[in-house]
Amino acid sequence: MSRLPRAQEHLKTAFIAEAEKAALYRAFADRADRDGQPNLAKSWRQLAADKDERAVAQLEAAGRVHGAAKNLAVAIAEESYQQNLLYPKMVREVDAETAEVLEATIAGLAGDCARLESLREAFNSSPGDIAASA
Repeated sequence: MSRLPRAQEHLKTAFIAEAEKAALYRAFADRADRDGQPNLAKSWRQLAADKDERAVAQLEAAGRVHGAAKNLAVAIAEESYQQNLLYPKMVREVDAETAEVLEATIAGLAGDCARLESLREAFNSSPGDIAASA
């Protein structure tokens, strides 16, 4: 049995479905672009944007969106966990081809963590919003 209240469980499930489909539709759009179908690609991207909008509403309803300082702290903690624990564990448990994809993800997460830390530093040293170049 889940430890989450039913409403939270349903919002999480709904978010995962919407976010996954948004990413899939962006991948479909990229393929359509490569296949010389820019209008189809544009339609896929609009569908993905609509899915993203619903996913954001679900995150907000679930109480997962906070103020800047907490959002940055949560993002850094989650990205660090994925980079240092979650994905390395997965790499050890899969075939070489899948491990290569996951290792590329780990490398990307390292960059994401660095960018998030820079954002946090910029936010902590600013009186309000960060500078446009951050």
